[in-house]
Amino acid sequence: MKVAFLTGITGQDGSYLAEFLLKKGYKIYGIVRRTSLVYNSTRIDHIRDKIHLRYGDMTDSAGLSNYIHEIIRENFTTRNSDNVFEIYNLAAQSHVKVSFEIPEYTADTDGIGTMRLLEIIRTLPDEIRHITKFYQAGTSEMYGKVLETPQRETTPFNPVSPYAAAKLYAYYMTKIYREGYGLYATNGILFNHESPRRGKQFLTMKVVNAVKEIFQSKREFVQLGNLDSKRDWGHANDYIKGMWLMLQQEKPDDYVLATGETFTVREFVERAFDFKGFKIKWKGKGINEVGVDQHGISRVKINEKYYRPCEVDLLLGDPSKAQKELGWKREYDTLDKLIADMFTEEVF
Repeated sequence: MKVAFLTGITGQDGSYLAEFLLKKGYKIYGIVRRTSLVYNSTRIDHIRDKIHLRYGDMTDSAGLSNYIHEIIRENFTTRNSDNVFEIYNLAAQSHVKVSFEIPEYTADTDGIGTMRLLEIIRTLPDEIRHITKFYQAGTSEMYGKVLETPQRETTPFNPVSPYAAAKLYAYYMTKIYREGYGLYATNGILFNHESPRRGKQFLTMKVVNAVKEIFQSKREFVQLGNLDSKRDWGHANDYIKGMWLMLQQEKPDDYVLATGETFTVREFVERAFDFKGFKIKWKGKGINEVGVDQHGISRVKINEKYYRPCEVDLLLGDPSKAQKELGWKREYDTLDKLIADMFTEEVF
């Protein structure tokens, strides 16, 4: 019996991972916040009849514990050498700028929430704990003001946001429970990964949606913040496969998933507009900089409200360990392939 429990199942990564695990023959359980199910369930609506969902929250220890024990009672009443119980912790308040506005909630959900899951696993009966594997969704934001380039598993962390600090707490708690209690617990340090399912509030999807609307003459321009930040952008559907591979290893470890390439926000914007036939040229400097198309129309403007209190200037990951030890490969191996896919309208 292969069973998986996913937090954050309604999100970009959770929906792709649930699809992937269903194809692998897993029985899927997930928790969703009531607001997620009411307002943001479209990513999983097409598989709702194949998965088991319950309302839950990462801030509710009792609720998490009760549900995990219920899953165990339903599926692991008898010992079987083929039994597998995988827990993927993907739930988070994951918007970096928002984390400055709600730092306590971010810490409780992203940091303490992870500890709650680890503590539940630690206290499981031995025969269940030994078949349980835990994946923690880490982030390249933990590197912050980077101290080494490219960033790899051994690179020191230097977070500069409440989101990154909360995730770093979760990262170290995962290591502590692995080394201190012998849990199979692994950290995936994932660099930016996008898809057509990316939330509308995130930069890449904000740009893609703006380009669509400009192309349809529904709007004239998009407002952005720092155009010079550099990011390592991959595709979420590639990265969730890496998550699964991490839990198939004989021993748990931590892995960076990245493309090994970095681009500025400016370059992403240019390529996204180019996909719809707009050729963007830049005029002015600083907050007065404007992106103008081939017809002389301003399509990109700078708004200071989109700047973070502390900027992360450069993220560039080294995925060589994951490639070598996990055999991880990417299908979307160029930025242009990623952008093209983000413009597609998924049909389920």
